[in-house]
Amino acid sequence: MRSALSTSLSTFLAGLTAAAAAAALLVAAPAAHAADPPLRDLAAAKGKAIGTAVTGSKLTGTYGDIAGREFNWLTPGNAMKWGSVEPTRGTFDWTEADRIVDFAEAHGQDVRGHTLVWHSQNPSWLTNGTWTPAQLGQLMNDHIALEVGRYKGRLEAWDVVNEPFNEDGTYRRTIWYNGLGADYIAQALTAARAADPAARLYINDYNVEGVNAKSTALYNLVRDLKARGVPIDGVGLQAHLILGQVPSTLQQNIQRFADLGVDVAITELDIRMQLPATEAKLAQQRTEYDAVVKACVAVSRCTGVTVWGFTDSDSWIPDTFPGQGAATPYDENYAPKPAYHGIATGLGGSGTTPPPSTEGCSAAYKVANQWNTGFTGNVTISCAAGSSLSSWRVDWIFGAGQHIGQAWNAICTQTAATVSCANASWNGGVPSGGSVTFGFNGTWSGSNPVPTVTLG
Repeated sequence: MRSALSTSLSTFLAGLTAAAAAAALLVAAPAAHAADPPLRDLAAAKGKAIGTAVTGSKLTGTYGDIAGREFNWLTPGNAMKWGSVEPTRGTFDWTEADRIVDFAEAHGQDVRGHTLVWHSQNPSWLTNGTWTPAQLGQLMNDHIALEVGRYKGRLEAWDVVNEPFNEDGTYRRTIWYNGLGADYIAQALTAARAADPAARLYINDYNVEGVNAKSTALYNLVRDLKARGVPIDGVGLQAHLILGQVPSTLQQNIQRFADLGVDVAITELDIRMQLPATEAKLAQQRTEYDAVVKACVAVSRCTGVTVWGFTDSDSWIPDTFPGQGAATPYDENYAPKPAYHGIATGLGGSGTTPPPSTEGCSAAYKVANQWNTGFTGNVTISCAAGSSLSSWRVDWIFGAGQHIGQAWNAICTQTAATVSCANASWNGGVPSGGSVTFGFNGTWSGSNPVPTVTLG
């Protein structure tokens, strides 16, 4: 089957003289560059993971297509946190967590469990209770045994303890530290190992990406745990970063943890900016995504990078940091941003965008208004459920001498009778089950037949 691109090109050439066609072909066919494969294929070629946090209920349509195609690891964003799975003591809800694990297995992906012991998003019955140290320790052990045991053999890794340190490297005063002391960390790791001996066990924290007081405290903790024989397989550097503030010591820090004999993973990467996003900011963001991924690739024991949500529509940033956002590799309409290509080049790709597939999408031309020798036309690009576009172009040939004038929501050109219109910078994404429309003014004389439109 010929592609839409080749069909539209053939139609275009048919309306030109042989000499003009040859010239047009030279313009239309620049030096070819092979498009990059999905990110997961680039990562696999480097022996690395490329993951994303996901919301289980959204794993359908375009969201599910991208999550399955581009990533080889998934992390439940909230579905495995204690407050989600046991909101009332003794009453459990595994629906969302199971959906993510099932999806991952169906798509050949590994899962990172997140998170077992944390100071936040705990059920109110736990945080508001009055517990002796023995009771609190038993609650923690039972929770770990139940949740890790439920997914035994199905999850590759667990963030066992999350965010144990303050910025100055002291222990965060939490229900766990206050009730059990610093050794709650060793206790949790030991319980997780007993529940699933094959899963890789991590301590995960933020603002520990560069060499600083907090990361040094984490380093010293891991060194101590290793010396004591406590099961610890890795550290997670969350990497919730700000544009222009990627630590210069990132690779050095990854390496020093690796030198302790543990794995390192970048577990929650996003790079936020002050809104509105501009081309300059997005270009800088691309460079910084590339740099973070390359720092991981450069260290053999860095297992990979997980982004904390792949689309801006699923990002936690705007709600937490008002006025900031655009932190992920895809925009709200699931179109890949420059940051996506930064990840690709960081994994050894070229950063070349594959041509969009138009399967399941179509374009419809309509004369919206007509008068004397002028008219207004509209073209609507629509995608059925399960299909989407990150960019688009439509072509047609006027059959009665019409000529296009001013256009809006698209960039249009006309050569002889042939018109080509491409998306503007803000409306390239057509979501699953959605549509975009652009319009234009034109002139006509004698008749104004509706042309056949080709989507490419």
